[in-house]
Amino acid sequence: MSYQVLARRWRPQTFDEVVGQEAVTRTLKNALQQGRVAHAILFTGPRGVGKTTTARILAKALNCDRGPTPEPCNQCLNCREITAGAAVDCVEIDGASHTGVEHVRDLQEQLIYQPVRGRTKVYIIDEVHSLSNDAFNALLKTLEEPPAHVKFIFATTESHKVPLTILSRCQRLQFKRISVPEAAGKLEEIARKEKLKCEKNVLFMIAK
Repeated sequence: MSYQVLARRWRPQTFDEVVGQEAVTRTLKNALQQGRVAHAILFTGPRGVGKTTTARILAKALNCDRGPTPEPCNQCLNCREITAGAAVDCVEIDGASHTGVEHVRDLQEQLIYQPVRGRTKVYIIDEVHSLSNDAFNALLKTLEEPPAHVKFIFATTESHKVPLTILSRCQRLQFKRISVPEAAGKLEEIARKEKLKCEKNVLFMIAK
Protein backbone atom coordinates (compact mmCIF):
# COMPACT_ATOMS: atom_id res chain seq x y z
CA MET A 1 0.00 0.00 0.00
CA SER A 2 1.45 3.38 -1.03
CA TYR A 3 2.11 5.93 1.70
CA GLN A 4 -0.48 8.64 2.21
CA VAL A 5 0.38 11.79 4.14
CA LEU A 6 -1.47 12.19 7.44
CA ALA A 7 -3.16 15.42 6.32
CA ARG A 8 -4.94 13.54 3.53
CA ARG A 9 -5.62 10.38 5.49
CA TRP A 10 -7.33 12.29 8.30
CA ARG A 11 -9.00 14.98 6.21
CA PRO A 12 -12.59 15.40 7.48
CA GLN A 13 -15.14 13.52 5.38
CA THR A 14 -18.33 14.64 7.16
CA PHE A 15 -19.55 17.94 8.59
CA ASP A 16 -19.24 16.57 12.14
CA GLU A 17 -15.52 15.88 11.60
CA VAL A 18 -14.75 19.51 10.69
CA VAL A 19 -13.00 21.09 13.68
CA GLY A 20 -13.89 24.49 15.09
CA GLN A 21 -16.46 25.58 12.47
CA GLU A 22 -19.73 24.58 14.13
CA ALA A 23 -21.61 27.71 13.02
CA VAL A 24 -20.77 27.05 9.36
CA THR A 25 -21.46 23.31 9.39
CA ARG A 26 -24.73 23.77 11.30
CA THR A 27 -25.91 26.34 8.73
CA LEU A 28 -25.09 24.00 5.84
CA LYS A 29 -26.72 20.97 7.47
CA ASN A 30 -29.90 22.96 8.14
CA ALA A 31 -29.96 24.18 4.52
CA LEU A 32 -29.63 20.60 3.26
CA GLN A 33 -32.39 19.35 5.55
CA GLN A 34 -34.72 22.11 4.36
CA GLY A 35 -33.74 21.81 0.69
CA ARG A 36 -32.64 25.44 0.63
CA VAL A 37 -28.96 25.36 -0.33
CA ALA A 38 -28.01 28.66 -1.99
CA HIS A 39 -26.92 28.55 -5.63
CA ALA A 40 -23.69 30.41 -4.72
CA ILE A 41 -21.89 30.26 -1.39
CA LEU A 42 -18.75 32.18 -0.40
CA PHE A 43 -16.45 30.62 2.21
CA THR A 44 -14.15 33.22 3.74
CA GLY A 45 -11.46 32.92 6.39
CA PRO A 46 -7.73 32.35 6.95
CA ARG A 47 -5.75 29.57 5.32
CA GLY A 48 -5.94 26.03 6.61
CA VAL A 49 -9.24 26.23 8.49
CA GLY A 50 -11.32 23.90 6.31
CA LYS A 51 -12.87 25.95 3.49
CA THR A 52 -12.00 23.59 0.62
CA THR A 53 -12.58 20.52 2.79
CA THR A 54 -16.07 21.75 3.71
CA ALA A 55 -16.78 22.55 0.05
CA ARG A 56 -16.03 18.94 -0.89
CA ILE A 57 -18.23 17.64 1.92
CA LEU A 58 -21.07 19.87 0.70
CA ALA A 59 -20.57 18.53 -2.84
CA LYS A 60 -20.91 14.99 -1.47
CA ALA A 61 -23.97 15.95 0.58
CA LEU A 62 -25.65 17.26 -2.58
CA ASN A 63 -24.78 14.26 -4.75
CA CYS A 64 -24.80 11.33 -2.32
CA ASP A 65 -27.09 8.48 -3.36
CA ARG A 66 -28.97 9.05 -0.08
CA GLY A 67 -29.14 12.80 -0.58
CA PRO A 68 -29.33 15.61 -0.61
CA THR A 69 -28.40 14.84 2.97
CA PRO A 70 -26.51 16.53 5.83
CA GLU A 71 -24.76 13.18 6.39
CA PRO A 72 -23.20 11.86 3.14
CA CYS A 73 -22.56 8.12 3.28
CA ASN A 74 -18.98 8.23 1.90
CA GLN A 75 -19.67 4.77 0.48
CA CYS A 76 -21.59 5.35 -2.76
CA LEU A 77 -19.79 5.95 -6.04
CA ASN A 78 -20.53 9.69 -6.07
CA CYS A 79 -19.12 10.18 -2.57
CA ARG A 80 -16.03 8.09 -3.29
CA GLU A 81 -15.26 9.92 -6.53
CA ILE A 82 -15.61 13.35 -4.92
CA THR A 83 -13.35 12.25 -2.06
CA ALA A 84 -10.76 11.07 -4.60
CA GLY A 85 -11.06 14.27 -6.65
CA ALA A 86 -12.20 12.29 -9.69
CA ALA A 87 -15.88 13.25 -9.95
CA VAL A 88 -16.95 14.79 -13.25
CA ASP A 89 -19.85 16.55 -11.50
CA CYS A 90 -17.58 18.24 -8.93
CA VAL A 91 -15.10 20.57 -10.60
CA GLU A 92 -12.37 22.27 -8.54
CA ILE A 93 -10.81 25.36 -10.09
CA ASP A 94 -7.79 27.25 -8.79
CA GLY A 95 -8.75 30.88 -9.18
CA ALA A 96 -5.11 31.97 -8.89
CA SER A 97 -4.18 30.18 -12.13
CA HIS A 98 -7.51 30.69 -13.96
CA THR A 99 -7.80 34.44 -13.67
CA GLY A 100 -8.84 35.43 -17.18
CA VAL A 101 -12.25 36.02 -18.70
CA GLU A 102 -11.63 33.19 -21.18
CA HIS A 103 -11.52 30.71 -18.28
CA VAL A 104 -14.91 31.88 -17.01
CA ARG A 105 -16.35 31.67 -20.54
CA ASP A 106 -15.05 28.10 -20.85
CA LEU A 107 -16.81 27.33 -17.57
CA GLN A 108 -20.04 28.95 -18.78
CA GLU A 109 -20.05 26.71 -21.84
CA GLN A 110 -19.98 23.66 -19.56
CA LEU A 111 -22.90 24.84 -17.42
CA ILE A 112 -25.55 23.95 -19.97
CA TYR A 113 -24.80 20.24 -19.63
CA GLN A 114 -26.71 18.23 -17.04
CA PRO A 115 -24.80 16.31 -14.34
CA VAL A 116 -23.34 13.03 -15.60
CA ARG A 117 -23.90 10.89 -12.52
CA GLY A 118 -25.07 13.05 -9.62
CA ARG A 119 -28.03 15.41 -9.33
CA THR A 120 -26.02 18.65 -9.02
CA LYS A 121 -22.96 20.03 -10.79
CA VAL A 122 -20.75 21.68 -8.17
CA TYR A 123 -18.05 24.18 -9.10
CA ILE A 124 -15.53 24.93 -6.34
CA ILE A 125 -13.41 27.99 -7.13
CA ASP A 126 -10.54 28.43 -4.68
CA GLU A 127 -8.86 31.83 -4.19
CA VAL A 128 -11.74 33.39 -6.12
CA HIS A 129 -10.45 36.89 -5.29
CA SER A 130 -7.66 36.32 -7.85
CA LEU A 131 -10.05 36.54 -10.81
CA SER A 132 -9.68 39.57 -13.06
CA ASN A 133 -12.36 42.27 -13.25
CA ASP A 134 -13.42 41.03 -16.68
CA ALA A 135 -13.70 37.47 -15.32
CA PHE A 136 -15.85 38.70 -12.41
CA ASN A 137 -18.09 40.59 -14.83
CA ALA A 138 -18.55 37.45 -16.92
CA LEU A 139 -19.24 35.41 -13.79
CA LEU A 140 -21.84 37.91 -12.61
CA LYS A 141 -24.14 37.09 -15.51
CA THR A 142 -24.09 33.42 -14.53
CA LEU A 143 -24.81 34.21 -10.87
CA GLU A 144 -27.78 36.36 -11.88
CA GLU A 145 -29.34 33.56 -13.94
CA PRO A 146 -27.89 30.30 -12.57
CA PRO A 147 -28.94 26.96 -14.07
CA ALA A 148 -31.05 24.97 -11.60
CA HIS A 149 -28.62 22.01 -11.63
CA VAL A 150 -25.52 24.07 -10.75
CA LYS A 151 -24.08 25.20 -7.40
CA PHE A 152 -21.05 27.46 -6.96
CA ILE A 153 -18.82 27.35 -3.91
CA PHE A 154 -16.23 30.12 -3.74
CA ALA A 155 -13.37 30.12 -1.24
CA THR A 156 -11.15 33.08 -0.43
CA THR A 157 -8.75 34.36 2.19
CA GLU A 158 -9.29 37.95 0.98
CA SER A 159 -13.01 38.62 0.66
CA HIS A 160 -12.42 42.39 0.48
CA LYS A 161 -11.02 41.83 -3.04
CA VAL A 162 -14.25 40.24 -4.27
CA PRO A 163 -16.53 42.81 -5.99
CA LEU A 164 -19.67 43.80 -4.12
CA THR A 165 -21.77 42.75 -7.12
CA ILE A 166 -20.53 39.18 -6.61
CA LEU A 167 -20.78 39.28 -2.81
CA SER A 168 -24.40 40.42 -2.99
CA ARG A 169 -25.34 37.28 -4.92
CA CYS A 170 -23.66 34.81 -2.56
CA GLN A 171 -24.49 33.40 0.83
CA ARG A 172 -21.41 34.29 2.87
CA LEU A 173 -20.12 31.94 5.56
CA GLN A 174 -17.20 33.01 7.75
CA PHE A 175 -14.64 30.44 8.89
CA LYS A 176 -12.74 31.28 12.05
CA ARG A 177 -9.21 30.46 13.11
CA ILE A 178 -9.06 27.10 14.92
CA SER A 179 -8.19 27.45 18.60
CA VAL A 180 -5.11 25.76 20.06
CA PRO A 181 -7.13 23.44 22.37
CA GLU A 182 -9.30 22.34 19.41
CA ALA A 183 -6.24 21.63 17.26
CA ALA A 184 -4.50 19.81 20.13
CA GLY A 185 -7.59 17.68 20.73
CA LYS A 186 -7.69 16.66 17.07
CA LEU A 187 -3.95 15.85 17.13
CA GLU A 188 -4.49 13.70 20.21
CA GLU A 189 -7.30 11.81 18.47
CA ILE A 190 -5.15 11.19 15.37
CA ALA A 191 -2.15 10.12 17.43
CA ARG A 192 -4.33 7.61 19.30
CA LYS A 193 -5.71 6.14 16.08
CA GLU A 194 -2.21 6.01 14.56
CA LYS A 195 -0.99 4.25 17.74
CA LEU A 196 1.55 6.98 18.44
CA LYS A 197 2.60 7.80 21.98
CA CYS A 198 2.56 11.57 22.46
CA GLU A 199 2.54 13.62 25.64
CA LYS A 200 -0.27 16.15 25.83
CA ASN A 201 2.10 19.09 26.33
CA VAL A 202 3.94 18.13 23.12
CA LEU A 203 0.67 18.03 21.16
CA PHE A 204 -0.22 21.41 22.64
CA MET A 205 3.11 22.87 21.47
CA ILE A 206 2.61 21.44 17.97
CA ALA A 207 -0.92 22.86 17.85
CA LYS A 208 0.31 26.26 19.01
